[in-house]
Amino acid sequence: MDLKRATEALQADDLGLAERLCRECLRREPRNVSAMRLLAEIGIRCGRLDDAETLLSVCLELAPGFHQARFAHADLLFRRQRHAAALDEIDKALAADPDQPSYLLLKGVILAQAGRIDDALDIFDAVQERYPDEARIQLNRGRALQMAGRHAAAVAASRRALALEPGLAEAWWTLSNLKTFRFDDADVTRMQEQLSAVDTSSSDAVQLSFALGKALEDRGKYDESFHHYANGNAAKRRTVRWDAEEHHADIEAVAGLFDAAFFAARKGWGDPSPAPIFIVGLPRAGSTLLEQILASHSQVEGTMELPDVLSMASRLASGAPGDRRTRYTNVMATLDADEFAACGAGYLECTAGHRAGAPFFVDKMPNNFIHVGLIHLMLPNAKIVDARRQPMACGFSVFKQLFAQGQTFSYSLDEIGRYYRDYVRLMSHWDEALPGRVLRVDYEAVVKNTEAEVRRLLAYCNLEFESACLDFHRTERVVRTASSEQVRQPIYDGAVEQWRNFETHLAPLREALALSP
Repeated sequence: MDLKRATEALQADDLGLAERLCRECLRREPRNVSAMRLLAEIGIRCGRLDDAETLLSVCLELAPGFHQARFAHADLLFRRQRHAAALDEIDKALAADPDQPSYLLLKGVILAQAGRIDDALDIFDAVQERYPDEARIQLNRGRALQMAGRHAAAVAASRRALALEPGLAEAWWTLSNLKTFRFDDADVTRMQEQLSAVDTSSSDAVQLSFALGKALEDRGKYDESFHHYANGNAAKRRTVRWDAEEHHADIEAVAGLFDAAFFAARKGWGDPSPAPIFIVGLPRAGSTLLEQILASHSQVEGTMELPDVLSMASRLASGAPGDRRTRYTNVMATLDADEFAACGAGYLECTAGHRAGAPFFVDKMPNNFIHVGLIHLMLPNAKIVDARRQPMACGFSVFKQLFAQGQTFSYSLDEIGRYYRDYVRLMSHWDEALPGRVLRVDYEAVVKNTEAEVRRLLAYCNLEFESACLDFHRTERVVRTASSEQVRQPIYDGAVEQWRNFETHLAPLREALALSP
């Protein structure tokens, strides 16, 4: 009975009740694998991915034939961008049930994210032949085509998904994520009608709100657009866990440990590889543009927002003494030279599956700005680039983006502003503790004087200038972020001041940033 009620609570997005019921069940029946799987799903929704992975691993040890749990484990590994492990898990599930469409679709999605677009499309097409009326197949085809830069085909696939399932809100959101796509009047009317018919707190309402915000912004209806962005953010904020005070305290703790004397005492530590180029900062600050510029160089390959540094930091902290706030700094203070070198080597090994063999590669996980100290100590010859954007422009761009996962700070103007301030404070600290270690690249400067900024970026990375880096929009590669369409266009300045169209609505952001009117 508890699990039935927990499932109902989960479906109603009452995660607290669902978690309590699952834990009560496990107290009575510690080996109840159904409760473990359900609790793992709750953990995934709350962003507690380490806990969810542990639960699913134990679940599969107890019940190797529990294919629903194996599917969930494969999906979680995919979310953590461990594509090889995810493919291994989904192949095990397919071995038991080779015609299960959900397993096949997940395999296709994993292959697409791993850059194997043609293999993914082959799977989607094969499943489509057997299930011609399944809209989600077309939805996933559209996303794979978007990653490959095949814009017209991506739009057509999403349109086909909507023709098959007119109420599929996710398809409208997918179209809105094609940043160069424009909705027509009929689209806007259909989305408005659909939004009025769904629960305002549902995931459908969130996706429709963000899509309508984009559609109305493109039409210059800025007040109406902001109304939908605000509603979508408010509904999404209720489903995520984020504590701005906790994050600020974490930033202060990191700055308190990693000072100049700390680094001086550990000079020369770490793995000597110069291969990684880290791009850090906030989302929507131009990191995908910088990655595309670098990946257009013959010696550099782009990868994606790799989670490996974040995962490593979490694993290290999990075994350290102290409370939630002090475990990370406690373990950083105790690692020796061999351990930091092992961290660097481990990072290179874990990321090898995302690389094809170029001498250098880009890791553009923005949240790595918190771990510049760890990166420096484990990979002292890696390059670190801070992708910076004007705070109001960056903050509002974050606010109007519905992220597929993570970035839980991003659904409140006030919390975005506080997060930006913490980021700037910590980057200033790194500049003081490690002078010259991080290159700051301002998005506005790249737009205004592209060649000079590209040359400066390449020089910092010890790379010879190549003209292909100026023609980055011609580079054919898989791009997996929301900017995938924009980086296939020449640089334009239209986004620099776009936030001003919404300026009357952005007082909470400005106040949190402590900026003058």
